[in-house]
Parts: sequence; structure tokens; C-alpha cells
Amino acid sequence: MSQQRPSLLDLSGSQEKMGLLDDRSEKSPSELESESSYEFNNPTSNDKTAQWLPILAAPAVKLGSLHWRQLFVRFLIFLIPSFLQGRIIRDTGRPAKLFPTSYLDGMRGLASLFVYFCHYSYQAFTIAEGYGCGETNYHILKLPFLRLWYQGPAAVCVFFVISGYALSYRPIKLIRSGQWSEFSNTISSLTFRRLIRLYLPPAISTLMVILFLRLGLFEYTRQFATDRKFHKNIMEPHPWRMETTREQLSDWASQMFKFVHIWDWGGGGGRVAYDVHLWTIPIEYRCSLYLFLVIVGTARLQTRMRLLSVFGIFVFTYWNSRWDFLLFLAGMLLAENDLIRGAHDSVLPKDENDKSTTRKCTTSWFWDALALLGLYLLGQPDGRGEITPGWIYLTSLIPTWWGAEPFRYWQGIGAVVFIYAVAHSSFWQRFFNSGVVQYFGKISYAIYLMHGPAMHIVGYHFENWAYSVTGLEGYQYNAGFFLGACFCIPTVIWWADIFWRAVDIPTVKFAKWFESKCVVKA
Repeated sequence: MSQQRPSLLDLSGSQEKMGLLDDRSEKSPSELESESSYEFNNPTSNDKTAQWLPILAAPAVKLGSLHWRQLFVRFLIFLIPSFLQGRIIRDTGRPAKLFPTSYLDGMRGLASLFVYFCHYSYQAFTIAEGYGCGETNYHILKLPFLRLWYQGPAAVCVFFVISGYALSYRPIKLIRSGQWSEFSNTISSLTFRRLIRLYLPPAISTLMVILFLRLGLFEYTRQFATDRKFHKNIMEPHPWRMETTREQLSDWASQMFKFVHIWDWGGGGGRVAYDVHLWTIPIEYRCSLYLFLVIVGTARLQTRMRLLSVFGIFVFTYWNSRWDFLLFLAGMLLAENDLIRGAHDSVLPKDENDKSTTRKCTTSWFWDALALLGLYLLGQPDGRGEITPGWIYLTSLIPTWWGAEPFRYWQGIGAVVFIYAVAHSSFWQRFFNSGVVQYFGKISYAIYLMHGPAMHIVGYHFENWAYSVTGLEGYQYNAGFFLGACFCIPTVIWWADIFWRAVDIPTVKFAKWFESKCVVKA
């Protein structure tokens, strides 16, 4: 008797569609379904142990009800990148919904991709110096604007401004509408879930590194990772395999404890040896907590006094050279500015609708030009700006008392100017809302977490092969670099896509569920 085969559509599953600043008070059916799925039909039971049994038993029950072939097919489908599944599987799903600030998702996605390009490039070439600096920096890719493709520090500045904007937008919106009860719930929820959102995915990604270390996968690329003939500039530390698994896990736990680095502002604190790229996450968490404190502390003030107070804190932060928190505060000010001018209202103010075509065109050109200015400032060279054409004068304007790295100065200003301009530019918003860019926005955190392990385990194999084909001298080395990139970039995107669906989305759901189990019910 033949067994009916399940359709591929049934096996494909569904994925959560999220915007950066979607209004949680108007939940979509998918959100309501995902949250209600954690409610269990045993309200009369007083046995706490019994309440947890369905959670623990659910995976085993689900797996037991599936045939092993179905599991294998589902696994294979899951390995297919999400952007290809719709072409292979009969896809009847709706396109992802765009929110008024979805362009910030796209911007963050490209910034994350450029951080990976930075870490891929700086191992082979000196990328910190700008075009015309000295006698050797005359490659076309070092020109202003083009260098942004691989300028990681500039992308980090964009991250921090967007984080400040995203975290403060809804609380400030509730403050301005006088919804104090909802504001209290929102700021409490943001603070509670922030630790889980930021730290659970990297905890899992570094545990994956531990697993790969114990399986010996890092040993296959160790010779390449430690050979100077391949890494002519920066040689990233290759994770070290300890003698025992217990020793490795103990070391991981110790590093995770230090990873929550909130007690001082020391640079580089909280770095993790299992992925050296994660140094920005402790900064994100620390600045998030300070931002929440500022929001709560100024919540009851009149709008004018709140803006004045936040600006005063902004100036104080600037005088203390805290570039990271400065960018968070800038994001907060940009969020309130957008709320004041009704940037995300469904209906434009009357004076906006009455603008003449000529005035609209002039205004559009102004904001597009301002965005280009922001991009130019974002391209400040990371080093030797004082002798770089186009940056000699600007570098001289950096205050002598500025205690942070000099390149943080104009890059930070450029990030604020660019995001401020894009908020007024329909052209730039259409670009960042395009399908490909929005996809990178969805997997942005996964790219950030996965590009290190993916490169050290798989990418180095491709690079080693590429250099064996092209050679290592002169332009042969450059050809090998670009040939390797043709394989490394898709590999990182594939790993990130899987991690996004397997870890990142479930982490968001878990944080909501865990909060619902911990909070006091109204």
C-alpha cells in the first residue's frame, strides 16, 4: 500500500517577517500566532512541573511523529537559502511587509556586509589609508565613496546611530502621546529583552565554534591561517583547540562572563577569542542601558526641555570623547525629530501636499546632496588622514582634546548626516527598501556573527585553492584575492541565512515568550 508523500510546501515551514520599528500594538496574525503558540491548555493544573513537561516533550513528540525521510527532506530544504526556496518550492506566501523605517533595516544590512568585506580585505591589503596617502595608495578602490565598500569602522558608526534610533523611537512616540502606562511596559520590555537579544545569538555562535574545534575542523585551515605569505597585512587569531572538551567549555564560559562588559569604558573590553569580531556587542549593550536611562530620566519633561536636556547630555558626552554613546544619542535625537515632523505618518501634512513641483525637486536634490556629503565624511581614512588629499584640512579640525581614535570623529558625523538625509530622501529610501537590500537587512546580525567562523573553516579553503591557481606574486595575488572572494562571499551569506532562520528568529521569539512568563500580569 503506497504511502502519500508530503508536499514540499508543507515541509517548507514559515518564516517570521519583522521590521525594525514595527508597532507592537498592532500585531500581525503571524505575530499573534507565534506568541500564542507558547500557551498551553492546562490552566487548572497547579503542578509547576507539569506545566513545563509539554515544553520539554514537544520536540521529541514532533520528531517521533515524522518519518525519517520527511525529516531528511525538511533538513535539505532548510539548507536551501531562503531567497531560493521560493523558486524551488511552490510559494504562495505574501511578500514581506515594508514599514515606514524599513530603509534602516536595509542600511544596517549593507553595513553588516561591508564589515565582512573589511575583515576579508584587511588580511591581504592595507585598507586603512586613503587614496593618495604616501606613494603606494593609488588603487581606484581607495577613492572616496568606493572605499566605503570595505570600511568597517564607518559601518560600525552607522550601526550605533541606527540602534539609538530603533531603541528610542517607540518609547518617545508613547511619551509624546502621553501613553504613560504603555511607555512603562515598553521601556521595561526593551530593557529586559535587550540582554537576550544581543547575547544569546553570539553565545550560540561561539558554542558552534567550540563544536567545530572539537571536531577538528579548524585544524584543516590552521596552516593557511598562520602563513604570512597568504596574509600580507593582518593575521587574525585562529581559535585554539585545547586538550579536553571540559577545558574548552570552561574557557568559553569564562569568556562569555567577561563578554558582558558593562563596568568600564575601556576600549576593546569584552573581546572573545573564539570570534574577535564581536567586540561591538558589549558596547551595544552598555550604550543601550545608558540610552534607556536617558529616556526614562527625561520622559516627563516638556518636549522643548527634553530636547534641551538630551542635547546637554550629548555635548557632555562629546566633550568626554565617548563616540559610541554619542552616536546612540544622535539616533535618539533623529527619532524624535522624525516624530515631530510626522515623517512616518500615513498622511502628509497639508503644507507637504501643497508644495510645487519645482520646490519638491529642489528639496529632493538638497537631501540627496547632503546624503553624499555624509557618505564622504563616512569615508574618512582610518589612518594618516593628515597627509591624505581631501582630508588634510578636515583632519586638522579634529579637536586636540579628542580622546578617541581620530577616525571616529568625521566617520561618526558622517553617519549622523547620512541617516538624517536619507530620512528626507525618497530616492535613498527606495534603494534601501529594495528586495536585495532588505534581504541583507534581515540577515544583518547573522552576517556579523557568522562571517568569522565561516571564513576560518570554509573560506580559508577557497582562498588557499584560489592562490594555488593564480600564484602569490604581484597581480597574481590580487587575482587570487578576488577569485577567492567569488566563493567566500556566497559561503558567508549561506551560513548567515541558515543561522538567521535557525537561531536569530527563534531568539526573538524566545525573548518574547520568556518575558511573558516572567512579567507580572496586569
